[in-house]
Amino acid sequence: MQMWGLSNMYIEILIIGIIIFTIMVASGAINLNKFVIDNEALFRKIKESDWDFLVKARYGNNSSPDVLYNKRVKEWILISLILIVVFLFTGISIVKIVIAFAIGYGAFKLKYLDLKSYYKRHIQIIDAMLPHYLKNIEILIQHYTVPVAIGKSMEEAPEIFKDGLQDLIDAINSGDGSINPYMDFAKKYPVRDSMRMMRLLYRLSLGRQENKQEQLVAFSKSISSLQQKARETKYKLRLEKMEGMTMKMLITTGIGVMILLILAVLQMIDI
Repeated sequence: MQMWGLSNMYIEILIIGIIIFTIMVASGAINLNKFVIDNEALFRKIKESDWDFLVKARYGNNSSPDVLYNKRVKEWILISLILIVVFLFTGISIVKIVIAFAIGYGAFKLKYLDLKSYYKRHIQIIDAMLPHYLKNIEILIQHYTVPVAIGKSMEEAPEIFKDGLQDLIDAINSGDGSINPYMDFAKKYPVRDSMRMMRLLYRLSLGRQENKQEQLVAFSKSISSLQQKARETKYKLRLEKMEGMTMKMLITTGIGVMILLILAVLQMIDI
């Protein structure tokens, strides 16, 4: 009984603390933006691993993944606090507080799921960017070393890859001759076969001059294979879209014919 009483006491303290926090936010005593930024390290622990990539895929380099993530956290807190205020008028309890935060968290995840859905809808376009970019790299590598070729390719690189390429170049220029910078790029942009292509690019950067042409041919074949896959995916999706439109037309036509037959039968009955 004593333990149950202590448990109830802690719950009551928690509820009072949340209510006080809500009032302070509503009155402006606590700046919610500053609160989110000050506790950024804590909120980052629940950040999705592919959030930055999905933001870049959707909005390019014009938007900051960190700013948008903080905005999601702020909306989560705001929605939860608004619901808690509503529950204050209907009788607050720990269950209702949990429900409020759960609904807020659902809104928080919804933004991520929306970006994930966008990526899935446009995956063939995004996946096709890497092989086309690597094709430009292949041409430059014929005249320059791999790091120099990457640097010279920056201007014509797709916007989505520019931040990652800059990090790759900076790591190489700082003296990191390992495969890690290439793998970091592949992890940041988890498009189709990015890991394999970055490994090939790294091996090409290590190759001796006499073996360069042979390795370049192998690299070129891999890129051509990726481009072929991208084209096949594009045609497949286009075919599926056409089949879907044809099916809709057939269904619509069938329904129209049935309606006309029913109307004709009704007219005959009236006669």
